[in-house]
Amino acid sequence: MVGLSGGVDSSVAAFLLQKKGYQVIGLFMKNWHDPSMTLSNQCPWLEDSYDAMLVADKLSIPFHTIDFSVEYQSRVIDYMFEEYRRGRTPNPDVICNREIKFDLFLKAAMNVGADFIATGHYCQKEALSKNTSNKDFKLIAGIDKTKDQSYFLCQLTQKQLSKVLFPIGHLNKIEVRTIARENHLVTAAKKDSQGLCFVGKVKLPDFLKQKLKPKTGHVIEIQSNHDLYNPKDVEDHHLEYRYGYRYDSSDGSIIGQHQGAHFYTIGQRKGLAIGGKDQPLFVIGIDTENNIVYVGKGKNHPGLYRKSLMVETDKIHWIRKPSSFCDNETLPVMTRIRYRQSLEHATIKMDSNGLFVLFEAPQFAITQGQFVAWYQENELMGSGVIA
Repeated sequence: MVGLSGGVDSSVAAFLLQKKGYQVIGLFMKNWHDPSMTLSNQCPWLEDSYDAMLVADKLSIPFHTIDFSVEYQSRVIDYMFEEYRRGRTPNPDVICNREIKFDLFLKAAMNVGADFIATGHYCQKEALSKNTSNKDFKLIAGIDKTKDQSYFLCQLTQKQLSKVLFPIGHLNKIEVRTIARENHLVTAAKKDSQGLCFVGKVKLPDFLKQKLKPKTGHVIEIQSNHDLYNPKDVEDHHLEYRYGYRYDSSDGSIIGQHQGAHFYTIGQRKGLAIGGKDQPLFVIGIDTENNIVYVGKGKNHPGLYRKSLMVETDKIHWIRKPSSFCDNETLPVMTRIRYRQSLEHATIKMDSNGLFVLFEAPQFAITQGQFVAWYQENELMGSGVIA
């Protein structure tokens, strides 16, 4: 069963599987249809479902639609609002894959007797052994480094991997569009979807205001020469790993007002509406409890950079944990904290407090709630929510 989204990638995935001899069924997931919250007159899912149906018709495969909108609201949208309310920055695309595409969709496919599900993600999987019992799989980055989507799948499990196929992971985008064009698939020239997973292209602050009410508070500027690591907090020896830098209202000067600290994220530049500075202002800290947004001047402000982060024990997720990696040992890895970020050299270490990532070079705008994913060579080994 192929998740036909109405885009070119899933269309070609279905075509390639059919060409290999699989009996293919197309399934369109209707996950969002609340026009009151999209702030747009467009209904992207209608056009997408129609395109998916046309592709299925072209390939002469069965086509079905399933509605996961109630579950999507509770598992993805409500999660996203709660994280922003707490001053954290979630990644709804990662959650959508974990909760919807590779959970509900997978279960629906298995319930009707499918052997596998398939998606149009640019990533690959590889079996560790030809032995069919107790087989483990590697989640491998896509060949096209500009489109690699392995990061979005960083919460998958071995059980899920055993039942999923990624037919286009060995191709680049140009090749995918060529295949679609040569086989007269209606989606061949269709632009890639943008914006919030399944919701579409929306202005995030406006979207958040549908649930999170504006609340006026202070914008406080922290000077670049401020002593960012506060000695009074050193009793928590994991403080810098867990939180990075922390501020209070006496550390800087009030330079403006905002409409709610929960509408901002670390590293944000636009939306502050404060001028008169010789360099742009960036958000370097958020205090939702006291409704304060801390900012620094210039992209080189030290408050924007950290060399480490922490993942709490219950938020650590291994896709495949090296058998030789034990607590209090270190493991060299490559990491990223956001999609399309280049992989960065780092070392990870675990103890009873959690998992710690120590970067070779300081990283820009590490934010609570984001996912950090760690790789060895081109294999995604695991991930976790940044504390």
